[in-house]
Amino acid sequence: MRRYYFDLIEGDEIFPDEEGLELSTIAKVQEEAARSLADRARDAVRTLGGDSQQLSIEVRDDSGPVLHLKFTFAVERRTH
Repeated sequence: MRRYYFDLIEGDEIFPDEEGLELSTIAKVQEEAARSLADRARDAVRTLGGDSQQLSIEVRDDSGPVLHLKFTFAVERRTH
């Protein structure tokens, strides 16, 4: 199996994955990236004020990038 690294990108900050995961197919890589991004987005929404935010995950193996997954969202608080 090939080892894949899931680097998180939040705005201008990059958080490299030093450990990686061994996965057997690109479909499993995409599923893991989506799950990781959804978990991070859930945490970000809890702390986000009225700003928009873009999160992404760049997946790489030892040869270089293999997948880029991006998610953009905004929180708009409304008062009545």
